[in-house]
Amino acid sequence: MKLSPFRSIALLVIALVGIGTLPASAANLTSTAEISRIFTKISLSPHLANPSMILIDRGTGEVLFQKGTGSPRRPASVLKLLSATTALEFLDPESRYVTQVSLATAPQTVIIQGDLDPWMTTSYKLARTQGRALLPYLATKALYGLGAKENGPLTEISVRYIGLFTADVNYLREFFKSKGISAHFSTIGPNYVAANTERVIASVTSSTITEMVKFALTWSDNLLADRLVRAAARATGFTNDDVGISNVIKKMLTTLQISDAGLFVLDGSGLSKSDRVTVRLIADLLLKIRGDEKFAAVYEGLPVSGITGTLEDRFLTTAPQAVGLVRAKTGTLNGTVSLAGYVESGAHEYVFVAIADRIKKGEVAAKMARATLDKLLGRITAPFIFPTQSSSSAPSSSSSEPPVGITEIPPATELPVGTDTISSSSEPPVGLVSGAIGAIGDKGVVVKEDVATRA
Repeated sequence: MKLSPFRSIALLVIALVGIGTLPASAANLTSTAEISRIFTKISLSPHLANPSMILIDRGTGEVLFQKGTGSPRRPASVLKLLSATTALEFLDPESRYVTQVSLATAPQTVIIQGDLDPWMTTSYKLARTQGRALLPYLATKALYGLGAKENGPLTEISVRYIGLFTADVNYLREFFKSKGISAHFSTIGPNYVAANTERVIASVTSSTITEMVKFALTWSDNLLADRLVRAAARATGFTNDDVGISNVIKKMLTTLQISDAGLFVLDGSGLSKSDRVTVRLIADLLLKIRGDEKFAAVYEGLPVSGITGTLEDRFLTTAPQAVGLVRAKTGTLNGTVSLAGYVESGAHEYVFVAIADRIKKGEVAAKMARATLDKLLGRITAPFIFPTQSSSSAPSSSSSEPPVGITEIPPATELPVGTDTISSSSEPPVGLVSGAIGAIGDKGVVVKEDVATRA
């Protein structure tokens, strides 16, 4: 994501001012007792309404604070961490989905063969800026191909298809109708394609699974996250339903040797108010996957405080000293605010998980809960700065390297921006995803199979 010049300058000022005016509680917060005292006090805030929380030093594994860690809570979009990890565990991260259109041997008939592309779009803008497969392109090529073959105007066609979502089929039906063509759709099997294809006339290819995972986490795309975990379920032999989602996520946890105690899921997005997870489970997951190249897309896709994704507008005023130092998945449902990820604090990197699912309903309560969590993390964040050494002390060969997981403060001309370059616009992408409405966001949308409806 590109930042506007104004936003870049503002963030740079915040970063420089923040480094020079770090409160002592942030710069020197190394005592377990002090951390526990601060977290205990803030965890009692009425704005969080008895949350579940945990803070772990990733380097040592020491639990610095915990509260209700074994209590099953409603995670909201923090659940996407499970979906993303599951997708990377059971799907080839560099694989792409291919959808093609062919002329059939039968007259006035086209064959559309897909792979259930989770990210196919009907938006020309999203296809161009995000590298997604464009469904209208296939529909247009189908009409051109049939028109040339039949050598005349088309009023009625047959569409034989495999590997399309219901939303995709509904879009195609409306597309052809808008052109004055009555289209009759019917499903087929792989053998039909091989035996009845005359020639391929168009093909589109998706982005990689890795890029999809990053986007789903950065912008909290509900539909994409749900489709990815269902794809993982199918790939491992489970059913393409809620039971399959639960089974494949539990299989992922077993593979990573993480207990699934307290886990109950009905979707891959976290939108179901019946979903339950413990903060200990999420913390164990974050500890396990950090530093594992196989799951690098999870870390890279996490929003960065004050800079990218669903965190780009947070911390700027609530805890400006934490801008660029928190990478975390957000979560919001009516009555729930959650946050889970990594916090940089000098030479330490902490794993932090908080689920406040007992707050009052409404945006006011949610806003106060988010601000409270931002301020809490602002108390422990601090950039890593190499200590200045006198000329009389020669540094050892190992002292020039930062601890694992810590990055050196960038030069004043740069900002610690995230790795996502999704759009040239500073605004989060909006619009249709495979014909479904409202697929992007932490709240207000219910995903059921491949159809999103307003809650």
